[in-house]
Amino acid sequence: MLLCIGCQWQLKPNDADSDKQQISVQRYDRIEHLYLTTGDYAALQQMNTVYPIQTRMLIEDVLHLGHVNDPDINKKFLYFFQDSTLQTMLADVQHQYADMDDISLELETSFLRLKEELPEIELPQIYTQIGSFDESIVVGNNTLGISLDKYLGADYPFYMAHYTEEQRHMMDRSMIVPDCIGFYVLSLYPLPAYLQVSQTERDQHMGVIQYVVNKITERTVFQNEWVNQVDAFVKRYPQMTISQLLTISDSTFFKK
Repeated sequence: MLLCIGCQWQLKPNDADSDKQQISVQRYDRIEHLYLTTGDYAALQQMNTVYPIQTRMLIEDVLHLGHVNDPDINKKFLYFFQDSTLQTMLADVQHQYADMDDISLELETSFLRLKEELPEIELPQIYTQIGSFDESIVVGNNTLGISLDKYLGADYPFYMAHYTEEQRHMMDRSMIVPDCIGFYVLSLYPLPAYLQVSQTERDQHMGVIQYVVNKITERTVFQNEWVNQVDAFVKRYPQMTISQLLTISDSTFFKK
């Protein structure tokens, strides 16, 4: 399963060391940056041998450049990023995210908290990448990719010209962890594809996801009528677990 989100894990119980190892952030973006700015063949080899899943998902599912095994795919990949706007973005990403210790710590804390609430889930391997202003978070194959090019701040010049104020508000460093939690939980608890659901039911389900994000990150990231409705429901039924909450399929249940 692959879930790409635009600006639109199995662990042994109580094995803290194993948890921490799995939650560490892999800086795939640095190797990618090296290849895209210098054409360094060693960097390309590392992308293909150490990070084959990440490279395939980036080329095929995020950038849509073709198949990773196409004879000319490496040249196409390199040429694609020679655009001056993308070259500027590559440099800006490395500057803004030279240090990600704060994000790594919050990711570790939040995912371990999520694991406590949902012990049956597997923790994903988390990595950073650079796209072309396409997707924010990519989930699939037990991995979670963070596209740092979608988190350069609300006042980033390219964003100012191409996104609404509401969208830009979400394209900030502070939104990385909430987006990771939210879209990972959504990949585990999607609305059933076989059901014809109304927009209200979709909004309600997203309200549950956003409520969970607020609880897991211990921040008021999302505040709207749907989140408030879920919050009021949980206060009426304090014994309700997050696992039970995420599996409620009848939106009218929250109004009881």
